[in-house]
Amino acid sequence: MSQNKVILGSEEWCSFPELGIPTIKARVDSGAKTSALHAVNIAPFIKNEANWVKFDINPIQNNQKTVIHCEAPLIDKRIVKSSSGFREQRYVIQTTLEIGGDKWEIEMTLTNRDSMGYRMLLGREAMSGRVLVDPEQQYLLGQPTAENLKELYKNSEKATTGLRIGVLASNPELYSNKRIMEAGEMRGHEMHFLNIKECYMKLDAEKPEIHYRGGIILNQFDAIIPRIRPSATFYGCTLTRQFEALNVYCLNSSMAITQSRDKLYSLQLLLHSGIGIPTTGFANSPLDTNDLIKMVGGPPLIVKLLEGTQGKGVVLAETKKAAESVINAFKSLNANILVQEFIKEANGKDLRLFVIDGKVVATIQREAMPGEFRANIHLGGTASVIKATTEEKRIAIKAAKAMDLKVAGVDIIRSAKGPLLLEVNSSPGLEGIEGATNKDIAGEMIKAIEKNFIKSK
Repeated sequence: MSQNKVILGSEEWCSFPELGIPTIKARVDSGAKTSALHAVNIAPFIKNEANWVKFDINPIQNNQKTVIHCEAPLIDKRIVKSSSGFREQRYVIQTTLEIGGDKWEIEMTLTNRDSMGYRMLLGREAMSGRVLVDPEQQYLLGQPTAENLKELYKNSEKATTGLRIGVLASNPELYSNKRIMEAGEMRGHEMHFLNIKECYMKLDAEKPEIHYRGGIILNQFDAIIPRIRPSATFYGCTLTRQFEALNVYCLNSSMAITQSRDKLYSLQLLLHSGIGIPTTGFANSPLDTNDLIKMVGGPPLIVKLLEGTQGKGVVLAETKKAAESVINAFKSLNANILVQEFIKEANGKDLRLFVIDGKVVATIQREAMPGEFRANIHLGGTASVIKATTEEKRIAIKAAKAMDLKVAGVDIIRSAKGPLLLEVNSSPGLEGIEGATNKDIAGEMIKAIEKNFIKSK
């Protein structure tokens, strides 16, 4: 019986002739039930009165310029829990797998695997009855050389558009930063990671400059994508202002980032634009604690340090006594605090709407883990795809515009009074929303630069 089966190692090269993929490296994993293929820009459509799906794939690991445009019959949609713990709805296709000279039909889910080590995962359902796996071996069926790959994919390289783009951030290994770098390279741009701590500047009326470690001058950039963590806001925005002084296009301006990081000022801007928020009180070490509690409708309520970063300096006070204790504790720090009504009916859930260039490009629902509370902000948990209402999209777009942000993560909570805005994030993370929606959010950010760079010149 075994001699009729294909023997595979833990990694093998295979192909999908119906998708136009001549070869792709797969992780052979008998511990995974279903197979998965890397895909971005996924879009269902009707062909000959049947459901199909089209998508793009860059099939060679660490080569973002090579792109294959694929389409296949759509046979299902399933909720899958990814290895990173996010629940996502995936499209399922059926196509022909060719491996070791043998061909057979398999089912695969489509998902963004940019954070994974392999563009393809071959699961046990696709191997059942046909394959034996020797996990100690690799490439038992051979592997292509770099020259072979170049020849196979010579007609699949994207034309370069030639912008020089810098990602101004702190951690080059962060998923979001890696994805933006990859997306820019995939669209043919010259991408550079600029570590905020390693930049310094020359203030000069005639010849302002930004230098990088070793004295490299950074004045020849076309665009900058600021990805500034809260602890680096002051210096990161200073650098962004310097790039702006050099007439470099910045995807989010220094002013927009600065005001988004000021919790009180940002709430005032949003209210001035007619956007509803949970009832909120503000004080500096308040003397009249009772009236502050009463102002927001009494307990349970949320107490936040104004200078706290997301998730830190946030306390849920369930009783009046607990609220008084927390507020008095913060008073001893002579701190500025926000007191906010707690939206019970949200049941630990909020929405993250990702806005790019005035459009909502993706929406997820985030749910706290059992035993956690969300304190009207996102503190972790699971993410799943959800359809935002027209009103929620309107609020998100209006909020991003009020903050003057080209890119924003807008957090909204569903309350008995309707959707309420919680927070606008100027450096929203990509991992949860790309993983859950299978959308190329990083690519949309690069497209926004291409569009607005031309306008700015």
